[in-house]
Amino acid sequence: MSTRPLSVDPLWPRSGDWPSMDDVYADERIDLALLGIPTWRTSLSASGAGATPAAVRAALRYYAAFLSPDRSAPGLPPRLLGDLGFADAGDVIEPDGPEGEGRAIAAMADAVSRASVTVAVGGDNALTVPAALGSWGDDLATAGLVTLDAHHDLRDGVSNGSPVRRLIEAGIDGRRVVQVGIADFANSPAYAARAEDYGITVIHRDELHRRPIDDVMAEALDIAGSAGGPVHVDLDVDVCDRSVAPGCPASVPGGIAAWELRRAARVAGSWESVRSVDIAEVDATADAPDGRTVRLAALLVLEVAAGLGSR
Repeated sequence: MSTRPLSVDPLWPRSGDWPSMDDVYADERIDLALLGIPTWRTSLSASGAGATPAAVRAALRYYAAFLSPDRSAPGLPPRLLGDLGFADAGDVIEPDGPEGEGRAIAAMADAVSRASVTVAVGGDNALTVPAALGSWGDDLATAGLVTLDAHHDLRDGVSNGSPVRRLIEAGIDGRRVVQVGIADFANSPAYAARAEDYGITVIHRDELHRRPIDDVMAEALDIAGSAGGPVHVDLDVDVCDRSVAPGCPASVPGGIAAWELRRAARVAGSWESVRSVDIAEVDATADAPDGRTVRLAALLVLEVAAGLGSR
């Protein structure tokens, strides 16, 4: 992305530059907390994803915290997201490995205890384990998970390819896991069978050609929240077409459009059961020169906020 200084216009306020959570009084309302969990060391692909949280914070400055009125919704006024209470919880230091994962779980739990919704920015998909576990806390038995991802993430071992398997083995019921956007040629028969054995609901990428993303997300969130517990949503940006997400090592041509993922993020933010969201698999060091993948990740943060503002 350009390193030119951003223009200054008092009539065009920018998003981002939110106060540190440490500077927010305990009794102040925090609607959305941002937490960086820059995992990268166990990635199956060479990755500089650890640089992404800082890049996303910088990219937020390109956008205004403003929602334009929609002519299809008469009477809906323009809205400023600046009316929400934002806080930045900083980054977890070295979140990979058992000790780092423990720090990430604790940091996530702290943010969740103070905010209506916490958005964890990675990092590769390994961040989903501490982000979800820290968010769910003692509610693991009733918790639900929705992933937007081209991959099942059910591999053995510990990597960015194993978070869903690890969360199920930690105690979440596979029947309250929904995977949206699973793609052909990006998985294997063994992991597809494992998803079926776990009871995971799989919504194939091709199904998204036939159904509105709002309907798909409503189904997914209904299933994930069916026990009345908190829902964590994993936005793995490699679910998108490679043309809009070149900074995702495993994105494939034919993935979903950027607007679809943005809309899914807004719907997720609007659901009362959604306590937390993560944004994963963006490698800021491998992005296109125009920074399109990082900018998409920043917009996902704002879309979650927009959804939250509509609750």
